Amino acid sequence: MGRFTDKVVIVTGAGAGIGRAACIRFASEGASIVTVDMDSDGINETNELIKEAGGQSHGVVADVTVSSQVENYVNEGVSAFGGIDVLFNNAGIMGHVALLEDYEEAIFDQVYQVNVKGVWLGMRHVKPAMQKRGGGSIVNTASGAGLMATPTIIGYGASKHAVVGMTKTGAVEFGPDNIRVNCVCPGAVNTSMITAIEEQSTELGAVADPSEYANLLNERTPLGRYVEPEEVAALVAFLAADESSIITGTAYVIDGGLSIS
Repeated sequence: MGRFTDKVVIVTGAGAGIGRAACIRFASEGASIVTVDMDSDGINETNELIKEAGGQSHGVVADVTVSSQVENYVNEGVSAFGGIDVLFNNAGIMGHVALLEDYEEAIFDQVYQVNVKGVWLGMRHVKPAMQKRGGGSIVNTASGAGLMATPTIIGYGASKHAVVGMTKTGAVEFGPDNIRVNCVCPGAVNTSMITAIEEQSTELGAVADPSEYANLLNERTPLGRYVEPEEVAALVAFLAADESSIITGTAYVIDGGLSIS
């Protein structure tokens, strides 16, 4: 039996990247998974991979910035599988690469809506379902960018600082209900988001080409490479599992040592 046998897990941003890797990891350990994303094709592809990993899933197309749609993905999970034990509050966007004074206001607002409001709404609406189960685990996706200065990506960095703060508040308020709230703080992860940063940094003139951005970042990283989505998924699974039952309110850095170099 796996660590998540008879457990129900919601994963937002499940259609690609870290979210997809987490779905596969949870499925391989016995979970039933509610896959949430705005991209229906991405959900379908992830659901096929969950099936291949031996799990079962229920896909929900939802905009995490809309309260009624967040409430609905929780309710659909309860209807499909009987309750909710884990929320991996992962949906997020990067925004764009620009200096602080050139950062577009509309993009800043959009980043905050998805990365901050979406995380808050997930915690808010999943709490009653977890109370009915006698507790649960919420893992939010923050970022190494939420723990340091973030030149050229101020909207993203500011939003991830907010996720770290909300995680701490959620841990204090939800603790009496045996609901743990933690966050993961990945560094540069080998997904489409880092590819976009590489390309836009080139357009900004910060580097000559995308490979130069990657090389410079990896030279600063003690372990010398980007993080793989599956490595983040492994940490998320640990924080969601019963073996971490005394851990709450923490921000776990997973960046190959980038933030200490």
